[in-house]
Amino acid sequence: MIGKISGRLDYRATDHVLIDVRGVGYLVYVSDRTMAALPPVGEAVALYTDLLVREDLLQLFGFTSLVEKEWHRLLMGVQGIGAKASTAILGALGADGVSRAIALGDWNAIAKAKGVGPKTAQRVVIELKDKAPTVMAMGGTLAKAVAGEDEVIEPTRPKPAPAPKVSQAQPEALSALANLGYAPGEAASAVAEALGQDPQADTSRLIRAALKLLAPKG
Repeated sequence: MIGKISGRLDYRATDHVLIDVRGVGYLVYVSDRTMAALPPVGEAVALYTDLLVREDLLQLFGFTSLVEKEWHRLLMGVQGIGAKASTAILGALGADGVSRAIALGDWNAIAKAKGVGPKTAQRVVIELKDKAPTVMAMGGTLAKAVAGEDEVIEPTRPKPAPAPKVSQAQPEALSALANLGYAPGEAASAVAEALGQDPQADTSRLIRAALKLLAPKG
């Protein structure tokens, strides 16, 4: 399994790039959003990758973060979602947008991706809703890939020591919101308010409640 590629960007096409790794060229398919984040041709590039293996086909897909790669893996496990649809969803929403949409049950956002119908979008939300908090809480993995032979993304932070279920939900929710780009102050305020309304909330419920409080009003 090829999990990461670091090399020089040789050329860009509509939906894929060629990365030269010490004289060997790897064709890597990427979403529109990932394509836009890549450096100019000729510069160093690094991507996490996932290898799609079929009887008559081998395809590499590239991602700028482990969160994006994890969502691709999970989306591919949903009936009706293939590599093309998964790439379209991640290209339309980004890893953070997918996290938000699934955590909030917003299948309309998923359905905006090209080639994804309402029924398939609803299936995505239903099947992956419980997995959203775990993916969102993947610390240190939302930074973009950086240039360099041995650098891709900040390593995943070690998991904290086990804590009681109720008290553990709050820091996990704060970590998830921080990974989504919310400021520490507004995240802490929303989590505290959500926890006050539902003191027994687990991480998943707490994240969804906090996101609803942080959603634009009106």
